[in-house]
Amino acid sequence: MSKKPEKIVTEVAAKEPNHQKKLGWKEVPRGAIVAEPGNSVEYQTGDWRSERPVIDFSKCIQCLFCWGYCPDGAIKVENQKVVGVDYFHCKGCGICSAECPAKCIAMIDELTALKDESSSTVKSDGAEKSESTGKGAR
Repeated sequence: MSKKPEKIVTEVAAKEPNHQKKLGWKEVPRGAIVAEPGNSVEYQTGDWRSERPVIDFSKCIQCLFCWGYCPDGAIKVENQKVVGVDYFHCKGCGICSAECPAKCIAMIDELTALKDESSSTVKSDGAEKSESTGKGAR
């Protein structure tokens, strides 16, 4: 005869004092508490993407669909015009590219983009900056 799962958990807990009892769904505390709303800008979450969007501004019709559909708010807009992508927060989902009616956003391999960025850096006042973005190298 096999033992009931509850009995096994109790036996393991008795042998191992640091073992935590598995909670049932009624015993699990409520989650998803946002202690500090608006703090997501503090976290650079774009490091996990495998592809990045690159905008061909010569084809862009400034419809702002990419900005509207981006779930991370990573499309930069100034004076009602797309001016770039916030790669620190873009997760590379490709929604902007898929929704673009002008098809001016290409998803390119992240490693290729990083290699291209590192080969196009210039020294300026002792700091490395990318020629394409003007941002410091990561």
